[in-house]
Amino acid sequence: MAATDTMRRQAVTSTGTAEADPTKSPARRLRYAAGRVLIYGTLILWAVICLFPIYWTVTTSFKIAPDVMRGHLIPFFDYTPQWLGWRSLGLSPDRLGEVSTVRDEFLKRFTNSAVTSLSASFLAVTLGSLAAYGLSRFSYRFGPMKNQDISFFFLSQLILPPVVLALPFLVLYKELALLDSRIGLILLYTLTVLPIVIWIMRDQFSAIPVELEEAALVDGLSVWGAFLRIILPIAAPGMVAAFILSLVLCWNEYFFAALLTSTDAKTLPVMVASQTGSQGINWWAMAALSTAAIMPLIIVAIALERYIIKGMTAGAVK
Repeated sequence: MAATDTMRRQAVTSTGTAEADPTKSPARRLRYAAGRVLIYGTLILWAVICLFPIYWTVTTSFKIAPDVMRGHLIPFFDYTPQWLGWRSLGLSPDRLGEVSTVRDEFLKRFTNSAVTSLSASFLAVTLGSLAAYGLSRFSYRFGPMKNQDISFFFLSQLILPPVVLALPFLVLYKELALLDSRIGLILLYTLTVLPIVIWIMRDQFSAIPVELEEAALVDGLSVWGAFLRIILPIAAPGMVAAFILSLVLCWNEYFFAALLTSTDAKTLPVMVASQTGSQGINWWAMAALSTAAIMPLIIVAIALERYIIKGMTAGAVK
């Protein structure tokens, strides 16, 4: 009898749960499905809007002048892909074995962009992580300034437009003999992205419980030991996210690269912008250069996608 009563109660409970489930009623199921279709349709539309400029750039690199002007979109359907843009840069498959001055210049500019971006991003993440850890764990007071004021001071560096800093940096770099040098760009890019790194990493360290460090100190670790062996592994996704963001910003920077370089340290964005001439814009060559410039960032983003998502969402839920 007891077993029978238990089975009846379970049946009644399951029936009540089924009736309470909003997805079981036909009308509610229809509204639920319509809501999901609307949400996913909006996300797909937004993804198409965001990815269309990349698609346009890649397809334009395989067009000739008439196809560019007519706005053809679909390869092998409304136009036949050509290697004109890549051939003008010496990057087409049939010219890779030939000597090309333009290809050598592209490789040099690509190397400059890679060295300056990677070095500046590494320095910014290293210095920014140390500064953010200090701001999130210790109390400072410099006269009337406290931790929050110091954090705002770093973020306030983003308020100034780059054109305001153009003349001071030009005069300073001329006096220090840093014009047209990779070292000059690395130092400038580090200062540019450092506030963003501090902002991201401060939130990362604030989301980590202080009890973990206290336990490490009780076990005999020093402050540096707790930071290196306990905190950094936990904050690694955030550091990767900050590094990728810094890399993208440094890689795409054009204003200071065009202002402070001329021949030796010129970067890839400056070379892309130089495709304009007296006869107009060489769209296919510019598109081929742009495609070659964005492909490394796409590959890095795909390879480190899970770390970027973890770093951006860490600390969102406590």
